Amino acid sequence: MAWSEHKLHRWLGQRPRPKGLRTQLGHDAAQIRSNPDAVLCVDACVEGVHFERDTPAARVGHKAAARALSDLAACGAIPTGLLLGLRAPKETTARRLQGMIAALDQQGQQHGAPLVGGDLCCAPGPLGLTVTAIGHLQPGCKPVTRSGGRGGDILLITGPVGGSRAGRHLRFEPRLNEGRLLVRSGVRALMDVSDGLALDCDRLARQSQVALELTLDALPIHKDAERAAKGDGITALSHALNDGEDHELIALLPRSKRKLLEPGGPLAGVHVIGQARKQTPVGLILCQGDSREAWSGKGGWQHGA
Repeated sequence: MAWSEHKLHRWLGQRPRPKGLRTQLGHDAAQIRSNPDAVLCVDACVEGVHFERDTPAARVGHKAAARALSDLAACGAIPTGLLLGLRAPKETTARRLQGMIAALDQQGQQHGAPLVGGDLCCAPGPLGLTVTAIGHLQPGCKPVTRSGGRGGDILLITGPVGGSRAGRHLRFEPRLNEGRLLVRSGVRALMDVSDGLALDCDRLARQSQVALELTLDALPIHKDAERAAKGDGITALSHALNDGEDHELIALLPRSKRKLLEPGGPLAGVHVIGQARKQTPVGLILCQGDSREAWSGKGGWQHGA
């Protein structure tokens, strides 16, 4: 039987939590007790899945670094370094690999996280870059994961979504400043949107054990989604819900902190797109006008599905 990301995540979540792990299992990054301020995460970038064979080397390196740094953003962490595990078939040119590594290092340095080490492997099959990002929590801040949301919290997103395959998926910038701002502002749950807004909102809801009402009319839709809709006949809203690789952040903010969202407030540029309710069943609910409908579970990107 073929594996699926959802089933494997569920199995992994049933493992006993290691004694050295400060946070729960199943979040964007891990924090360990021996160094409670340290934040660690790892992400893969594979040819044929995350980029095509003819993608310029600089774009590949940029994306590989940005994907891992986005997981640090989803914890409000400050990046400090990157490790790279690179595997490539023998026919790959040294110049192409050097271009990827240089671009990865450049993207990391831009955010205070230079390439500090790694491993190289020659192997048949698709080229792949696995990046470990190392960071630390902001002074005075506690870990924020996916599981802290509560009923009544406000659902936020940092920017528009949809249509990333027009090229934005190769050149996005991780929302590190926004992540730190959200954590300082007191959000209770936080994650990045990599596999599709609907799928990731459902994951956030289930981790926090809430019903998450997504107000479709409030959703900021990227102009790339509108352009894609004109070309393929799929609605811009559907692109915004399902395309993925936007790497914006979604967060749950206590209702008592709503004033932070007002004009002139620190979160004035963040979009309110829904709210959490303490009810069963948990998961994502799509709301439009008077309609409330549980998300079907179809759409987004799930490895192995």
